[in-house]
Amino acid sequence: MVSKHKRIRAQFRTHMPQKLTAEIINAAIEGFESQKRRIDSQIDELRQLLSPASTEGAPASGVPAPKRKISAAGRRRMAAAQQARWAKVRGQAKLLSSPAASKPPKQKRKLSAAGRKAISEATKKRWALKRAEGQKPQSKKATAKKTASKKQKKTPRAAETGVTVAAQ
Repeated sequence: MVSKHKRIRAQFRTHMPQKLTAEIINAAIEGFESQKRRIDSQIDELRQLLSPASTEGAPASGVPAPKRKISAAGRRRMAAAQQARWAKVRGQAKLLSSPAASKPPKQKRKLSAAGRKAISEATKKRWALKRAEGQKPQSKKATAKKTASKKQKKTPRAAETGVTVAAQ
């Protein structure tokens, strides 16, 4: 009996030529070198992620980007906002007084009766125009078909009335 291991190896056996020519060897070397370059670039990317000095978006020329400066008013607003967030987390009812927190909330805008009426009338006018466009005759062929179908409907009735008159 053949062992399971030998059967699996027989299924996945690679068919490499018996003679390795210089052309095949050079192609293999090129393939492995390209794999090596790809792996090296991935390793470099991972190392850049690990290094604390690396900054994304920094120019490659080595010139550091200018440091951002925040105004004193901006820092005060940020501090007040952070204090408000912490107060909310702690469940404190009163927020600390700050220039940013002292502004009253904006009131919701309301539509006046006259404005509402103007919008309603304009909408009604648009729909009336739309309905009028739909009722216009589309083409001579369409109207001819409609009148022909109406005549066909009327003829059987006329025949019925004629039969009833003749029968009387």
